[in-house]
Amino acid sequence: MNTPVDSTTHKAIAGLVAKSINHQLHPDKLIDLTVAAGRGRLTDNGTLAIVTGKFTGRSPKDRFIVNEAETVDLVDWGSINEGFSYADYTSLKTKLLNYLGDKDVFTRHAFAGASKTHRFGVTVINEFPEHNLFAYNMFIRPSEDELINFKTDWQVIQAPGFLADPKADGTRQGNFAILCFSEQTIIIGGTGYTGEIKKGIFSALNFILPTAHATLPMHCSANVGDEGDCALFFGLSGTGKTTLSADPNRNLIGDDEHGWTADGEVFNFEGGCYAKVIDLSESKEPDIWNAIKPCAILENIVMDADGKPNYADASITQNTRVSYPIHHIDRIAPGGTGPSPKNIFFLTADAYGVLPPISKLTEAQAAYHFISGYTAKVAGTEEGITEPVAAFSACFGAPFMPLHPGAYAEMLMEKSQDVNVWLINTGWVGGAYGTGSRIKLKYTRAMIQAALTGELDDAETIQDKVFGLHRIASCPNVPDHILNPRDSWANVAAYDIQADMLAGKFNANFKAYEAGCSDDILSGSPLKA
Repeated sequence: MNTPVDSTTHKAIAGLVAKSINHQLHPDKLIDLTVAAGRGRLTDNGTLAIVTGKFTGRSPKDRFIVNEAETVDLVDWGSINEGFSYADYTSLKTKLLNYLGDKDVFTRHAFAGASKTHRFGVTVINEFPEHNLFAYNMFIRPSEDELINFKTDWQVIQAPGFLADPKADGTRQGNFAILCFSEQTIIIGGTGYTGEIKKGIFSALNFILPTAHATLPMHCSANVGDEGDCALFFGLSGTGKTTLSADPNRNLIGDDEHGWTADGEVFNFEGGCYAKVIDLSESKEPDIWNAIKPCAILENIVMDADGKPNYADASITQNTRVSYPIHHIDRIAPGGTGPSPKNIFFLTADAYGVLPPISKLTEAQAAYHFISGYTAKVAGTEEGITEPVAAFSACFGAPFMPLHPGAYAEMLMEKSQDVNVWLINTGWVGGAYGTGSRIKLKYTRAMIQAALTGELDDAETIQDKVFGLHRIASCPNVPDHILNPRDSWANVAAYDIQADMLAGKFNANFKAYEAGCSDDILSGSPLKA
């Protein structure tokens, strides 16, 4: 017999009818159910390992925002933020709920946002237990007292086994992730990739916080020193964001999503971490390595018959992942919050070998490079890539930003007037990828350490003639020739050609954003191209 949701303990899930409702189950129970159903295996140390099926990553072209009164004039509509009709959304949601009607579903209350004044109650409804465990790991876990009068602000309904009919439902294909702001609901179907759950809520907060809470949402990691000095690290995949923010001498606030409030508080959106584990080793990433233990979830990794993971095996996907609650890490910031940052680092892995290893940015340059969100992909990172390819992602998180990037950049400029903003190139020196060499991690760590301790506050800078960046001339424990990319090339004429080429790519990319940016932001562009 189907069981309706109890109106007392499941206030925000009205209308959901299912074979059974499994609410707020303990992680151990969710793990047992996943293994019993043949949906996961335990590794040699008891960590749950799952395979997410057809989708081993997000599907950006299948993420939609309902075009309605709340969004029509504010969302930056286009190829990233594609509109979806309210009628099609309500019809599809009804079909999704009907699909769950004869299922054993799993529900959970949690919070998004560590700030007591800017947090949101989230109710997650899952078809399978492993996805409910992911929600336990990645959102903030309420106390028993907080659960008594829990208020849901947003709900996520996720069913990997439910496929849309594109012709009837208005989707591109069978899988979908759709945000409806009037109903404060996200519906996800046809994909078992867990990251769609957390990124759906991140997208919602990226719309709500700037427009209603005067808070800047940020796709970044954050840590804080013993003296209370907060630092932010922005960077796309492969730039070293997780590695460089995991500092044994500083407390981690969070590794991916944060808000920066009008009254100067930085707060983690999440209660866990979702890290890549391709080629993971204890020596390179000790924090992540040691966090992989019972309650964590490994995704799409290959194991031997004894349950030993092979982190070098990318036969399922390059995007192998682990999620774990943040308390699996030793040094974390109490409460998931910190003060306004003293230093902000934009990380880029420039495979063209032309950007300085460390530069101090003006306010205009900070906004420009924030919107640009540049890095470069190299051979082997994606199928078909055989030489460096420039990659730009606005605000270092374009797929999750419903507003025009200029809106976020203006907020950043306003908030960072008394903050040091640094552009850190963790990529190549002495030539491009294939000719030069990647900057040693110990040198990058030394630059960041010098910036954090204030040793570079009054350092001599030299302005780059192409990009206008003010590169640091000398840094403790870093050879001077490393800091000057042009001098590190054997052929400076070849460097000049490469630099002009990359500057042209920056300017060509930025043309899509010029109309929504102030003259101040535009003044941060390369000097020539």
